[in-house]
Amino acid sequence: MTGLLAAIAVGGALGALSRFALGLGMLRLWPDAFALPTLVINLLGCLAIGILYGLWLNRPELSPVVQQGLMTGFLGAFTTFSAFSLDAWRLAENGQSLLALGYVLLSVCLCLTATWAGLMLTR
Repeated sequence: MTGLLAAIAVGGALGALSRFALGLGMLRLWPDAFALPTLVINLLGCLAIGILYGLWLNRPELSPVVQQGLMTGFLGAFTTFSAFSLDAWRLAENGQSLLALGYVLLSVCLCLTATWAGLMLTR
């Protein structure tokens, strides 16, 4: 269990630093591109989680410690959008397309509402 927690912690630290560095680098190149870094980070995270999930589906003997270090730790800190996308994809892949669509719509709407509520609480 200690190795798993260490892998997640190290992965999380590296993911957060990667997100910061990539976002900062992109804004230095394109100072007026407000949301571009977030979009690119989310796309990269989604591509990465798809690749990693595919690898573990095809090679279950691969280490679960490495899997959690990369998926939960690194990608969890790099972008939570990747986990959201994988959850929606797995629902659809399991024949639960309507539930997947509901999950996507509900997540986006509720998260935007929660963001608004948080902002309103501070004003």
